[in-house]
Amino acid sequence: MFDIGGFFKSIIDGMALTDFVYGDGWMRLVMLLIGGVFLFLAIKKNFEPYLLIPIAFGIILVNILPTIYADYAIRDASGAATGEFYKSITEVPAHQRGLLGMLHLGVEHEIYPCLIFLGIGATTDFGPLIANKKTMLLGAAAQIGIFIAFFGSLLLGFNFFEASAIGIIGGADGPTAILVSNAMLSNGQGDAGLLAPIALAAYSYMALVPVIFPPIIRLFTTKKERRIKMEQLREVTKTEKILFPIIVTVAVCLIVPSATPLIGCLMLGNLIKESGVVPNLVNTVANALLYICTILLGLSVGATALGTSFLQLGTLKVFGLGVGAFIFAAVSGLMFGKLMCVLTKGKVNPMIGAAGVSAVPMAARVVQREGQREDPSNFLLMHAMGPNVAGVIGSAIAAGILMSIFL
Repeated sequence: MFDIGGFFKSIIDGMALTDFVYGDGWMRLVMLLIGGVFLFLAIKKNFEPYLLIPIAFGIILVNILPTIYADYAIRDASGAATGEFYKSITEVPAHQRGLLGMLHLGVEHEIYPCLIFLGIGATTDFGPLIANKKTMLLGAAAQIGIFIAFFGSLLLGFNFFEASAIGIIGGADGPTAILVSNAMLSNGQGDAGLLAPIALAAYSYMALVPVIFPPIIRLFTTKKERRIKMEQLREVTKTEKILFPIIVTVAVCLIVPSATPLIGCLMLGNLIKESGVVPNLVNTVANALLYICTILLGLSVGATALGTSFLQLGTLKVFGLGVGAFIFAAVSGLMFGKLMCVLTKGKVNPMIGAAGVSAVPMAARVVQREGQREDPSNFLLMHAMGPNVAGVIGSAIAAGILMSIFL
């Protein structure tokens, strides 16, 4: 006789909905809410939607069905669970990975971050930096936030590998943060569970630059300083734009070899753009390739945020240190901008120092808005783009320095 009760019970037991009722299901429910908040920020508030939408969806998918990322159970030859578990995704064999776990291979092997840098290079104009080379110092000054967060992490009990991965959040560069944290934490040197909060902190704070930076700028600059108008930048020749990525690649990679993957891809993308002879390559790299890799990276990052491993005390520490690194990066850039303002007798608006982080072009746009808030005729965008693109180079160099020291 057909057991209709047992039939319906098997259907109910097979629903993912029942998982939220027992044990640690509440943690996954909290992560679903966090994923919803990220979607709200991306769609309603337009905060980095290209990044936050795939990240948020990755969070939602993995907390509905954890095995879409990976089955961490160690199994014997017959496939039976032994009761032990793999510590990180890098240890999980391919046949126990789900769709998002397989996509995560692009993170583990540093493919997505480097390809995204290739796309960023093809969309970046280094002209403002070439025209005013002094602004590279502002990009360098903003990297101080990375090292402040590094030492802060050590004081809170993290080891050198974990502190390096957390500190890089201060560079405001998601791909770099992912590359460094994966290199530092995936081979047992540190807690692999920090990969998710570091990646999410980096991308979350990048998206919140328009919220975090304006009050910091107003606090550390005077109204008079914010109203300073800067002289129009000189026109940069095509030869300069072609030579710049070649010279930077050779110089940086000889001095900091560990930065070669990031700097090499960034400058190759820029050289493709500035050469002017391969428009189809520029269009492919700057559009299709960049956005495909962004989707894959976002899903992979979001999939690491399973509630049971994400909602830990260490996560709160990472987010706290991350926002501290962000604030110190902005303040360091502003202070150096004020120094340049004094040395040039008022020819440099110190606000452009806040654009020294890698959040391109968002940080520069924030400076532009703040300048026009004080004086609608003040146009600082191109001046702020100099330190902004310098920050991209600076964060990659800082990442290379940390990896060369500890790996």
